[in-house]
Amino acid sequence: MPTYKAPVDDTLFILNDVLNLGQHAHLEGFAEASPDLVEAILSEGARFAEGVLQPLNTTGDEEGCSRADDGAVTAPAGFKDAYDTYREGGWMGLDVSTDHGGQGLPSFLNTALSEFVSSANMAWAMYPGLTKGAIAALDHHASDELKAKYLPSMVAGDWTGTMNLTEPHCGTDLGLIKTKAQPNGDDSYAISGTKIFISAGDHDLSDNIIHLVLARIEGAPEGVQGISLFVVPKFLVGDDGVPGERNGVGCGALEKKMGIHGNATCVMNYDGATGWLVGEENKGLRAMFTMMNEARLGVGVQGLSQSEVAYQNAVVYAKERLQGRALTGAKEEDKAADPIIVHPDVRRTLMTIKAWNEGGRALVMWTALHGDLSRLSNDEAERQASDDYMGLLTPVVKGVLTDVGFDNAVNAQQMFGGHGYIREWGMEQFVRDARIAMIYEGANGIQALDLVGRKLPRDGGRAIMAFFKEVGEFIEANGADETLAPFIGGLKAGAEDLQKATMWFMQNAMAKPDNAGAGSVDYMHLFGLVAVGYMWARMAKAAQEKLAAGEGNSDVWKTKLVTGRFFMERMMPETRLRLKRISTGSDTMMELDAELF
Repeated sequence: MPTYKAPVDDTLFILNDVLNLGQHAHLEGFAEASPDLVEAILSEGARFAEGVLQPLNTTGDEEGCSRADDGAVTAPAGFKDAYDTYREGGWMGLDVSTDHGGQGLPSFLNTALSEFVSSANMAWAMYPGLTKGAIAALDHHASDELKAKYLPSMVAGDWTGTMNLTEPHCGTDLGLIKTKAQPNGDDSYAISGTKIFISAGDHDLSDNIIHLVLARIEGAPEGVQGISLFVVPKFLVGDDGVPGERNGVGCGALEKKMGIHGNATCVMNYDGATGWLVGEENKGLRAMFTMMNEARLGVGVQGLSQSEVAYQNAVVYAKERLQGRALTGAKEEDKAADPIIVHPDVRRTLMTIKAWNEGGRALVMWTALHGDLSRLSNDEAERQASDDYMGLLTPVVKGVLTDVGFDNAVNAQQMFGGHGYIREWGMEQFVRDARIAMIYEGANGIQALDLVGRKLPRDGGRAIMAFFKEVGEFIEANGADETLAPFIGGLKAGAEDLQKATMWFMQNAMAKPDNAGAGSVDYMHLFGLVAVGYMWARMAKAAQEKLAAGEGNSDVWKTKLVTGRFFMERMMPETRLRLKRISTGSDTMMELDAELF
């Protein structure tokens, strides 16, 4: 059976020593998030993930969700009890405003905890995870009346939430949405249509489910300009705040799917269901994208989470599995063979995953911190800069960490040989669960197009220029430090390749847009390498300082430095390959007629 240990110490190192949370202690929310409280919250969250959720991961996958004839969906055994524990612990409201009954702490805490929870049980984690996104969308865009009606119970965890975008004929191109919203003559609408692939669409974990649904009001403009967002509860809520009559919405079917079996992926049928407008008419995408951006960061964390738990189990196996002898001679002569961790290629695989996990975790936390600063900073320039970074980094976190996370899960499975293909070891579940993260909340090819087509040119390239400036200043400030030479050299080379790729798009994509489309995925991964490389350089600096000061366990800091050097030596040079691919353009890619494929 697989195991899991939450990386609390590594997360605290990133937050306290690399990102220096203490410098923000004067800000609302951050003031309450003292180092002791942050450690206590992460430690308690780790215990919940390890002790409650992880034991349910395999059984939840094997049992899956079930649907009764009346459409009611039941989650796997133990999921409701786990959710009750989560709800009673107040975890849902951790980073929600106190105005709605939350604790008002910064969102980086929830992001860190979401890694632990997803590593332990990704399917279960999606139930509260989607609710957090729905809370954010309502908080930002709903009327005060709707907020008062729904948010307190959602923040308390009594009710959960979903997002309903996709339709049978319509995925990425939301302008094709057909779900209709007919005015009822009061302030409500009758919602009719079918949505598919709705995660946590129905279940028995909470007393009510609050669906956020994209639909088109009768007479609205065609395309995305005519889409509105509605809140549609499973049970209509009376003036007393108590769920009552069943609304005209239900689960028509459960999808049979590759992974995340413990989460109910539903076909949702809306048959004149009563809903209420969130925000302005025909401005639904703006409101929904508040939830989408939260979800995309969360999905990037899912990619990291499956990479981490797969790595942990692969390391245990590599230390125990005896097979062959070390190339330099027997290491354990009293045994019939050496453990496979003595073999260079096994170490290459494990070091690659380890380097991505630790660098990716730092990138996630850095991005989440900018999200908090974009809302909580009392400096307008800092708020704007952090908001720019969030827009720039979200597609990179989502696309790169889910692509790499899946690859890492597969490579960790490879460490088990044939045993990795057998269910009892748990590795094949990590592979199956990781695969969806590359697809939902905007497939990774779309993330790359969003990065190149929207985020780079936005505001005259302000965000990407700020990133180049920050990285350049770090390189200049630390260039004379010989202990950081392997990191500064690699980061500088990677940043130069990223700048060249950015300039190539500026010179070649405007007149020929296919050039941008052809190079977008390579650019996203090139950006990811540089962003993670920047995190590694910052982690190396912090680790060197602790080593020099004699703080903590020196083996931890030495291991961190070796892992970072491995990233710089083995992964960072890939930036040159990505640059070369980008600069070949789109001619060969687009040359063949469709019938020749």
